[in-house]
Amino acid sequence: MKDLMPSPALARQIRVAGLLYLIIIVAGLGAELGLRGPLIDLTDAEGTGAAILAAPVQFRLAIAADLIMALCDAGLAILLYLIFRSVAPGLALSAMVFRLIQTILIAANLMAMQAAWLLISGDTGVVDAEALALVFLDLHGHGYDLGLFFFGVNSLIMGMLVWRSRVFARAFGIGLAAAGLVYLTGSALRFFAPDLSAAFAPAYGVTILAETAFCLRLLLHRATT
Repeated sequence: MKDLMPSPALARQIRVAGLLYLIIIVAGLGAELGLRGPLIDLTDAEGTGAAILAAPVQFRLAIAADLIMALCDAGLAILLYLIFRSVAPGLALSAMVFRLIQTILIAANLMAMQAAWLLISGDTGVVDAEALALVFLDLHGHGYDLGLFFFGVNSLIMGMLVWRSRVFARAFGIGLAAAGLVYLTGSALRFFAPDLSAAFAPAYGVTILAETAFCLRLLLHRATT
């Protein structure tokens, strides 16, 4: 195991990683909570269809925001590997792979959103198209959580890398590892104990706090730290 060697080039990489992370956080939360969430009620197919038809730009912006998030996530996965490979190359490579799996799943899962849009907005001839669209929207939610399961593994590994780096405070590593446990638990509940998902939802505050703190730490990094 080696420490990260402070240098201007490394500092630039770390700050770019922080910028990508910030875009991911804003785009991801914006898509889920600000754009998509207010339109979708999985207990009301007709109401959801009407809400989406009344705000088509908002619904499509949610898809666009997730695409931007996925693009930045792919870039961040590679950049974090380059930053941390000197600390533990095997762990850094593993973290990159698990993050890229998450990125692929979330990006591909947007087809479920598009399918829902086609059913709601077009004359498809499908009987009870709004109900079928709601199934696709629910499938998108499950697919998103499937991606977050792999991201949970990534977060645990990143927690170890940050802990070992001796450049970042170990508290950031603990925070990322805790976020990983939340993602793993939340995703598992979504598939295997969905009745408990709502009660567990407040735990995701840990992920927002931990990832935002690490993002800001990356953005504020200097070569002399």
